[in-house]
Amino acid sequence: MFKSLFTKFAVALSMSALLAACAGTAQRVDYTAFKNSRPRSILVLPPVNETSDVHATYGVLSQLTRPLGEAGYYVVPVAVMDETFRQNGLTTPADIQSVSGAKLREIFGADAALYPKVTQYGSVYQIVDSTTIVSASAKLVDLKTGDLLWEGRGRATGKEIGANIDLGFGLVGALVQAAVKQVAHNLSDEAHDVAGLTGDRLLRAGPPDGLLYGPRSPRYGTD
Repeated sequence: MFKSLFTKFAVALSMSALLAACAGTAQRVDYTAFKNSRPRSILVLPPVNETSDVHATYGVLSQLTRPLGEAGYYVVPVAVMDETFRQNGLTTPADIQSVSGAKLREIFGADAALYPKVTQYGSVYQIVDSTTIVSASAKLVDLKTGDLLWEGRGRATGKEIGANIDLGFGLVGALVQAAVKQVAHNLSDEAHDVAGLTGDRLLRAGPPDGLLYGPRSPRYGTD
């Protein structure tokens, strides 16, 4: 009986290890189109906002140019992009992202465009806790050919950038703490800071699933 139990335990342990290994294996991206294109400049378009927070589009947009620049790309300045569309009567992300790649290339001269989307932005109240969550995705498209070069996702929470306050008092304290934290998240616009971490994760460079390094990076061509 002992031997039988030991065998079952060993099998269960092996299966757990196998599942953990599978879960921890990152899916590799097909970089063929990306390597054929090798864009040098990127136009970042305003993110489509799928949340109820009106600040989501520009809260995330303001955090996307820095990681692209650090990855080695020239990025069209956000102010130039925004004002150009505004003067041409385009003010909503959906309308802007519907402009043809050929027209975007003609106007801005960029090699590729980033099409972002925000799916979560702001404070989320839970029964005994509250935190800020920002989730976003993006696609990088070649403006000359229309080919999809890369796509990815990023997510971060307020718990990753700030310390939690413990008020004690058991369940009652936890409920009070959740309410206090939710108010604090709203007053401090913590979502903007969380969006920075989300942007870093979304646009990280390097395999197996990040962007390829751009021509201004010392690691260009090593990936």
